[in-house]
Order: sequence, then structure tokens, then C-alpha cells
Amino acid sequence: MSDQTLRELVYGKGAHVDPLACVEDISAGLAARTVENYPHSIGQLVLHMNYWMDYDFRTIAGEAPLYPEHAIESWPAFPDPASGQHWRTTITRFGQLLAQLAALAESDSAELERRIVKTGQRNSRRECTVHTALWEIAAHNSYHVGQIAMLRRQAGAWPPERGGDTW
Repeated sequence: MSDQTLRELVYGKGAHVDPLACVEDISAGLAARTVENYPHSIGQLVLHMNYWMDYDFRTIAGEAPLYPEHAIESWPAFPDPASGQHWRTTITRFGQLLAQLAALAESDSAELERRIVKTGQRNSRRECTVHTALWEIAAHNSYHVGQIAMLRRQAGAWPPERGGDTW
């Protein structure tokens, strides 16, 4: 029993813009741009989502990655905008991680209901299902993709080439 709603949210449906479409047409310069009174660039937001998807997929795979001691550790610095290659690599990795999320959402019931242990702040541990972990990833991504949409609008770079709500 896979989860149709979860699969649809991975690549956007309804009010949720496609996360990959939301970033794939952004220039490295725009990805590196910061705005007054906002701490992160679009590039940092994507790197942050990549960080946590990778972390959670490693947990789902049975590894025990170290939880960051400080929140800033999950916010990698985004390099000079002249590095278009870094941005393209970041987007490619984002697409790969979204594909991994979509594939896991297609898992059978036994896999989705498999119990895993997630480590949190100060090494706290909690048990949840793979299904729950996938929903947490999708919700986290949705939150940050909304921030990216806002930053794009502020920069006059909305909607994405593949579309997004404009009202």
C-alpha cells in the first residue's frame, strides 16, 4: 500500500509547487543572493534540504548518522555565485534525493510500516515508521520550498519556467 498523496507532494500537486521546478531555472547568482533581514539564500535552502534528506535516508537505511550539535551545521555555506557548477551540482543532488523520496513512497506496506529509530537534539531517540519519516521529509521540503517561492517573488523571478501559482 503506497501513499498516493505523499508521492504527489514530492513533485508538487495542488497548492504545492514542484520543488525541483522551483529551483532548476534559477541562476547561480540568484541562488547566492541574500536579502536584508533574512538569514539564508535560495542556495542555502536547497543545501539544507539536501542535508536533511540525506540524513533521513541514511537513518532509514539503518545507519546512525550523528545529529548536528548546532543547527548551523545543517545550513552549509553557499559559495561565490561565480561557481555555477556548484549550483548545478546542488540542483542535481536535490533531484536525486527527491527521486529517492518518490521511490521510497512507492514501497510496499511492509517497508512503509517498518520501524526505525531517529536521533534528535542532544542524542534523543524516538521510534517511528519509514512512512512517518517520509512525511516529515515532504513537510520539511514544503516549508522551505515556500520560502524559496517567496524569495523568487521578491527578486521578480516568479513563476518558475515550468509554472507555479501567480495569483
